[in-house]
Amino acid sequence: MRTDMRKNSKSSWPKVIARKWLNIPSGAEEFQSDYAVNGETGGRRKSCCDQDYHSIVPENFSGWLTETAGGIKPSKSMPEPPPVTDSLNPRMFVGTWNVGGKSPHEGLNIRDWLSSPAPADIYVLGFQEIVPLNAGNVLGAEDNGPAAKWLSLIREALNSDQSDKELARCYSGATEESSPSSLQLEQQASLKPRTSFTDLLSMEDELGEEDFERLLNLNTNSSEEGSPSPTYMSGSPARQRFCLAASKQMVGLFLCVWVRTDLYKHISNLKVSCVGCGIMGYLGNKGSVSISMTLHQKTFCFVCTHLTSGEKEGDEIRRNSDVAEILKRTKFSRSFRDLRQPFHPENILDHDKVIWLGDLNYRLAPGCVDTHELLKKNNWQVLLEKDQLRIEQRAGRVFSGWEEGRIYFAPTYKYLADSDDYVVQTSNSKEKRRIPAWCDRILWKGEGLKQVWYSRGECRFSDHRPVYSLFSVHINLANKLIPTAISCPPRFSSKSALSSACGAKVQAEELLVIPGHKAT
Repeated sequence: MRTDMRKNSKSSWPKVIARKWLNIPSGAEEFQSDYAVNGETGGRRKSCCDQDYHSIVPENFSGWLTETAGGIKPSKSMPEPPPVTDSLNPRMFVGTWNVGGKSPHEGLNIRDWLSSPAPADIYVLGFQEIVPLNAGNVLGAEDNGPAAKWLSLIREALNSDQSDKELARCYSGATEESSPSSLQLEQQASLKPRTSFTDLLSMEDELGEEDFERLLNLNTNSSEEGSPSPTYMSGSPARQRFCLAASKQMVGLFLCVWVRTDLYKHISNLKVSCVGCGIMGYLGNKGSVSISMTLHQKTFCFVCTHLTSGEKEGDEIRRNSDVAEILKRTKFSRSFRDLRQPFHPENILDHDKVIWLGDLNYRLAPGCVDTHELLKKNNWQVLLEKDQLRIEQRAGRVFSGWEEGRIYFAPTYKYLADSDDYVVQTSNSKEKRRIPAWCDRILWKGEGLKQVWYSRGECRFSDHRPVYSLFSVHINLANKLIPTAISCPPRFSSKSALSSACGAKVQAEELLVIPGHKAT
């Protein structure tokens, strides 16, 4: 048996390599989810001869009936209409981490990274180098073992009883060691102080009145006692749970989106797109993984990227080129069943709200001779004047019109293994000498996105430090269309058996032709 498996594995290698070198898509539109996601966003009718096929039914077409022995019955999967409100303000946690090609070990604590100053409703987590970027992984079959381990760790962190206990302690006023406050890190990176008054004011509009007063009181107490400010883990005292909406891997890039289980029914049109910008301009050692989705009729796009590395003069131009290629080549497929939707974006910039995260690899421009002294003084603002991303953005050569929050944290790259020391700070290191830089960034574009937190974690797992941000997302429901998304039950099997009472009388053609659209 093992011999046969080896033969199959070896025989598949040439095919895998050929597909990658010729840039032939292979499952590029497939992704993992806790729910059945087949792209259907409307009702459907099956007849006895359909087997696993189905046709799309428009809502305003009353002639489609399904008649059974017990008469006409409504679909069990049809959700109840949500309560009518004028707006929605969910909170979105966005994190990025280059893990240096290391697979996570059991018991790795990622709660420091996933902690935030307020509970989040959506988690968007992007990774780079979840596998080593060697020839076997770049040219060969996908190694999805590390991705499965990361998903397991994240699921446990978001849903475990321990996180609930930590949250309860936060709400009760107990304090624990938390990730550094973004404003105070400018003064001393090693301290983990209370939330600043400025940040509290910025969060007043984003948090509910009860949450804000609780956070304000806790912050005041921590100020008096000299203890660090508490942070909230996912959920609430009611133990809200999170499910995986979608995840996608391309070589070392990995992006996953987690949502509250009660929020998932409002999400539709989940799609993915991968763009390779690495070897020969097409292989996946560098590039992007993007996830597109619709929440309450507002379209979101999350772009996780790993751009060209290097700190030689001119490398920033190659990174600019990677961004342009990703914007140009990222396409979200549109199937026949999508045509009846009022609008579904095919490109990144077509979306209402876009989050760009990842290891962008922009370094400090040459000429900053006193880097070591500035690092010792935690003088980030002077160092940031040499930041290539800001220089290129101000010149209009990349990310024109995009926003990034103010940076009050130390450079995130490059650290010695399991250390708080940068490689440049020691002459005994065998590592390549790299000037510390803010390689790991989070940017956004679109109305209704307000960043209320931008900081970094302190886990020593890799030579990068993780970065995270908390957004308040404003969604106007005043002009919202009638929801048509159907929430499928978890672990749905697409090969479910048809009911024995299938005696449908069809009052229309089997194929629904939509005027004004041509079949592709």
